[in-house]
Amino acid sequence: MGTTQLESVPEPKYWHLRTVLSEALDSEFAVGEILPNERELAARFGVARATLRQALEQLELEGRLQRRRGVGTTVAPPRVGVAVGPSGHAWPGAGDDGWQAVDCTLAAPPGAVARMLETAPQEPVHTVRRSRVSHGQPVAAELLYIPASSVPDLSAIDAPTGTTRARAVLRELHRQTLEGQDRSVELGSAGADDAKELDRLPGAPVLVVTTRFFTEGRTAAVSLATYRADTCRLTFGDSGSVEIHHGPETRAS
Repeated sequence: MGTTQLESVPEPKYWHLRTVLSEALDSEFAVGEILPNERELAARFGVARATLRQALEQLELEGRLQRRRGVGTTVAPPRVGVAVGPSGHAWPGAGDDGWQAVDCTLAAPPGAVARMLETAPQEPVHTVRRSRVSHGQPVAAELLYIPASSVPDLSAIDAPTGTTRARAVLRELHRQTLEGQDRSVELGSAGADDAKELDRLPGAPVLVVTTRFFTEGRTAAVSLATYRADTCRLTFGDSGSVEIHHGPETRAS
């Protein structure tokens, strides 16, 4: 790989550098290979390190690069598609929806969630934590908030703690009749907990999907699912289902 100096171009310099780097990734680097450090790359392309960082951040957002703690910047693996849920009208955990229950606690939810659930500000609710992994790579994390009124027959003896309790809460929730749900999506930044669970750096871009599940004219549960923005493209079809697409050539099924 020879030295390349960037000429004056009408587009932003970092964007032109992003194009040059993208071509280099295709021709000179293998999946998982660690890129040279910022000082070496900046010297090679004759740019300031601030410009280089902008280009690297853009490639990370596009899913071409991954920044990992203790490793550095590596070439990301090819993206593959995976369906988030089997149906747009199903309780979370119904069938094989690709999510794995991790834990369950009883605690007061964030204020915004309490308002959606119409519970008292400090009233404890069941908080089920679930994770989504695709090809060995964490792609999403979810907190599912379920008030006690939605699982009235739950036995603390049958569901003491952890994964067992999470599965029991979901099982009891499924006894209710789901009347409908709605979703909203917004771009956000990974906090410390999400970053750790998704193997990202704090502040990395994420997509936050908020889902409300309704039964008997009330909100029975609220899901806050955080998806890695560098690997996930969310598609809402006619059925209301959500799918993750890890590449531009993958289409919803």
